[in-house]
Amino acid sequence: MAVTALLVALLPLSLVWTSSDANKYRKLVWVSVFLTLDLIVFGAFTRLTDSGLGCPDWPGCYGAANPFLAHEQITAAEALLPTGPVTVFKAWIEMIHRYLAMAIGVLIVAMMAQSWYQWRKSRGARAEYAPWLPTALFLFVCLQGAFGAWTVTLKLQPVIVTTHLLLGMGLLALLAWYGGRQNQLIAPVRTVTASPPAMRNIRLLAFASAVLLLAQLALGGWTSTNYATLACTDFPLCGGKLVPEMDFEHGFTLWRELGKTAAGHYLPFSALTAIHWVHRNFGLLVALVAGYTAWRAWEHAALHKTARYLALTLGAQIATGIATIYLSFPLAIAVLHNAGAALLVLLLTMLNYKAKYQYDLAKKAASGAASLHTTHR
Repeated sequence: MAVTALLVALLPLSLVWTSSDANKYRKLVWVSVFLTLDLIVFGAFTRLTDSGLGCPDWPGCYGAANPFLAHEQITAAEALLPTGPVTVFKAWIEMIHRYLAMAIGVLIVAMMAQSWYQWRKSRGARAEYAPWLPTALFLFVCLQGAFGAWTVTLKLQPVIVTTHLLLGMGLLALLAWYGGRQNQLIAPVRTVTASPPAMRNIRLLAFASAVLLLAQLALGGWTSTNYATLACTDFPLCGGKLVPEMDFEHGFTLWRELGKTAAGHYLPFSALTAIHWVHRNFGLLVALVAGYTAWRAWEHAALHKTARYLALTLGAQIATGIATIYLSFPLAIAVLHNAGAALLVLLLTMLNYKAKYQYDLAKKAASGAASLHTTHR
């Protein structure tokens, strides 16, 4: 498994090494961002195709490094239950997901090692190689790997799978923040686009949007891992009602088996309805706040591009969410909906970073102007 992860990681590492970019380290960070985004999307594909138990052990597949070596066990399991959870197709999906995850782990280890080496070599003089965040990323990806293992060993327990999803989004956000910091340190922007009070307001809005998005991601993950996507098959009503019959107690009991209540009984349909209904309606709040944030940031040159992409992604996310209901959960649209959530994480992280940087610039500019005015007096 380790050898396979190294081989998979060699491709992006080779692309970084042979890149024309003068700063290979920054390139490594952004390649890691791109692959983490891909991993989240492929993770959604793994979950939506019911391939999470395609290999029912971890980290290998029936103790083997790949499904080729475990072909006999996989085909025997498929013969007993042709629809899964173990089939040759699902086993490959699950293992490709693991290979990609381990390869990203290798990239983060390379990032951490390079940051510590350059930091010690420069005796702390080069801020772009400060090793604290890369080290935190390494610890974070280890935690993410642990939840990936528990996802399998605890048989897709919803709270574990949802936490695994949230940690993946958190890893993407941390890498994107670090990438923004690398951009700022290597090619700093000196243009101030707003006064400190105006930029502070945008920072607060961007932070509020990120917090609401985090809650919505948790609700979306809970909806997906409980297979509650089609609990409401109409929109904007649910089962023909504005407020349908819902069982919040069983729907939002966190520690329980998939499809079961905490007492071990089958989960009632009204519990799935509650999960879906809350996710759907909370999404409206997220769209309003994030949309308003994008509108406020739009007028500032340093934030305009990110705000525009944020607005477009919000619109696409709403469209794919509604299409998932009306088109009875087609796989491609469901995967796109998950990809949109990851893009929102990326864009809101970048907006938060840029707003923070612009706020700091505006404060320095205002402080310098005040000092100059005092000197002239």
